[in-house]
Amino acid sequence: MENSTATKAADPRKSSFTMNRLQKTLRGDVGRAIADYNMIQDGDLIMVCLSGGKDSYVMLDILLNLQKHAPINFHIKAVNMDQKQPGFPEHVLPTYLESIGVDYHVINQDTYSIVMEKTEPGKTYCGLCSRLRRGNLYSYAESIGATKIALGHHRNDMMETLFLNMFFGGKLKSMPPKLLSDDGKHIVIRPLAYCKEKEIAAFAKMRNFPIIPCNLCGSQDNMQRQEIKKMLNEWERKHPGRLDVLFKSLLNVAPSHLGDTELFDFKTLEQKRKRAPEQPQFERIDAVNLG
Repeated sequence: MENSTATKAADPRKSSFTMNRLQKTLRGDVGRAIADYNMIQDGDLIMVCLSGGKDSYVMLDILLNLQKHAPINFHIKAVNMDQKQPGFPEHVLPTYLESIGVDYHVINQDTYSIVMEKTEPGKTYCGLCSRLRRGNLYSYAESIGATKIALGHHRNDMMETLFLNMFFGGKLKSMPPKLLSDDGKHIVIRPLAYCKEKEIAAFAKMRNFPIIPCNLCGSQDNMQRQEIKKMLNEWERKHPGRLDVLFKSLLNVAPSHLGDTELFDFKTLEQKRKRAPEQPQFERIDAVNLG
């Protein structure tokens, strides 16, 4: 006789219900982020950057779903960058994208060799790797006239980046949901900005996306981001709901209660002070004049 628990877990109706519920939640979060930050306009060509990880697969899936039902027309171009990392399964993404009929392009650029050559022993690869990848993606976006570049960062990434910058960079900043590039040429959007990583991971697993692990970064131990992730997960384990409150704080900033003199004008507060109205002066009556 089969174990009833195993039978329930394998129930296709329950799995379908759970997947639909997850998709609805993620689609709602993406829709709110798009609306709140005006991420997508009519006629946009969105270059959706795919790494082969769970986040970018889910981002593409949700954007394709929204594209079918949105009241505006926008176009999607899926782009992957093959950095010539040894062992990278270069066939996986093209095969998947062709199977779902998505227009795509693969940028072939050997940044792996540069990263390995330039990174000092004991240092992480991520900084240089991301800069090289970003430069190549920006160049391709310009060549095709993409009006938006979509990245798969989610709200957990934003919170981790906040603490990374605080603890190791001495800055109070995170990843914005929408960004103008330094050269002023590109608008970067993060449609998953409101999405929780655990829901993204669960949905990706249920959809059985062909995940490609990043062995370059994953091969390094004690990375600062991994330490921050562990810290935040421990907070959530001990104090459920803490990360919800933390993320809310990223959207509710009070510059006047921080200390950045370029962000808030502290020096002229005296000029803005509202003084109490002058009180009328009453003639003093001495006790000797009474009676």
